[in-house]
Amino acid sequence: MFLETLTNKGKYTTHLLRESFRENGKVMHRTIANLSHCNPETIEAMKLALKHKSDLTQLVCISDILELFQGPSVGAILCLHSVAEKIGLRQALGDTVEGKRALWQIMARVIDQGSRLSSVRLAGSHAVCDVLGLKAFNEEDLYKNLDWLCENQDFIEDALFQKSMGRTRNLFLYDVTSTYLEGIQNELAAFGYNRDGKKGKRQLVVGLLSDEEGYPLSVQVFEGNTQDPKTFKHQVKKVAERFGGKSVTFVGDRGMIKGRQIEDLSGEEFHYITAITKAQIETLLAKEAFQMSLFEENLTEVSYDGLRYVLRRNPVRAKEIADNRQDKIASLQKEIKKGNTRLIDHPKARPETAINKLNRRIQKLKMSKWATIEAKGRTLVFTVDEDEMQKASKLDGCYVIKSDLLSKEFTKEFIHDRYKDLAKVEIAFRTMKTGFLELRPVNVRLARRTRAHVFVVTMAYRVTQELNKAWSKFNCTVEEGIHNLSSLCTTEVRAKGKPCFHRIPEPRPEVKRLLDALNVELPKAIPSKGIVVSSRKKLVKSSKTSS
Repeated sequence: MFLETLTNKGKYTTHLLRESFRENGKVMHRTIANLSHCNPETIEAMKLALKHKSDLTQLVCISDILELFQGPSVGAILCLHSVAEKIGLRQALGDTVEGKRALWQIMARVIDQGSRLSSVRLAGSHAVCDVLGLKAFNEEDLYKNLDWLCENQDFIEDALFQKSMGRTRNLFLYDVTSTYLEGIQNELAAFGYNRDGKKGKRQLVVGLLSDEEGYPLSVQVFEGNTQDPKTFKHQVKKVAERFGGKSVTFVGDRGMIKGRQIEDLSGEEFHYITAITKAQIETLLAKEAFQMSLFEENLTEVSYDGLRYVLRRNPVRAKEIADNRQDKIASLQKEIKKGNTRLIDHPKARPETAINKLNRRIQKLKMSKWATIEAKGRTLVFTVDEDEMQKASKLDGCYVIKSDLLSKEFTKEFIHDRYKDLAKVEIAFRTMKTGFLELRPVNVRLARRTRAHVFVVTMAYRVTQELNKAWSKFNCTVEEGIHNLSSLCTTEVRAKGKPCFHRIPEPRPEVKRLLDALNVELPKAIPSKGIVVSSRKKLVKSSKTSS
């Protein structure tokens, strides 16, 4: 059997699959199929296979026809694509061009954090187009993709919520953070309570709604001067209208769920778990709602005015606060010693100036209720009011959790543990802001693109949760695992200078272990479409050169 190519006066080319046979001692040919409809790459591949049909292993040795080149990285892409499929993210984004570009933005955030331009450059070294089925794109396409993401964020979140309904549907964790901006042109930028300690920096406010296991369900970006409680009503409305369900319970910290927010919940017949402030604890103690003796290491529950209060004293935290107070005293005494030395060495120095400076220090350290400084002649004297300090330390390590869950099926341990679950949201913020995913810098200006940027980072965090869960047993961070996977590159096979496919080699043991933990099976090869992804500037430059 062989493949014959016939040309009619250079105008028409016919490809025929034929076989030879003998008839009356003569060699005859019989046409089996007309393959003229096949593309040139397929014809060349069939010719090559038929030429070596007796021993196909010889195909790897035909250097005059096939050439081998180092191909793009494929390990991280295939791994992240598999995880996105598992958690339903790929299905939620869809199979459109915009959906695939959005998936790449999320993948790029996990592989190597950066701007849209850096995502384009990263695509040049990873088999993005071949795995996701994308055509060439540049940073402008990804900026427009942020617009698409902002418009479709609700739909994507709803689809992911439906995927997680078997896990939880009646308890939500909510917390708020802020992230500062380097510039001033962002449409959502404003001065507000800056949790990052960056004075003079405008910021954004980000609210994250998660399920009880800490998996993000929805993220919302507000203007930088939005107060935490004002963001809460949006979450109540979101859960009532989009995520649905009855007997829903919100968990928020003491600065989030207050009187007005509790009214919003009662209007939707929702419940809450929160904590109360130190001032509120002292008020309830004054009303004799409970006594100091109830603050023990073991949980204690008190019912008062139709609400449940769960009390506890954390001995570890109490010791930390006491040690911190002593450190403040030692620090202040050191400053006083320096001040006295200065007054001795500089006769013209005024004690009043030193006292004013130290009083500002006392205010900053929150010691003014029990610490005073006065001058006796030219000597500064530090005095501690032991009774006042004892009163200030009375509630060290004490906290009270409040809830309107009256049903006996919700034990005091349940209420306590669910409030402590807020730490999972704090971990998410830490990972997204200052940890692995690096939310900053926010390299966009428009409000819709800012919201989409934060959404991309949130979805990347959802992916890293799966990676961390699978790799934690190896004592391997997500960053280390992705770095190892990125080292798995393909071997690009070309025929007559044209790319045919990417051959995936057997991974190293440490890489295979990471893939096996996620049940990722690597294919032997993937098609090579020869698509080159380049930034817009490079594309313009190359087009000018070619013209």
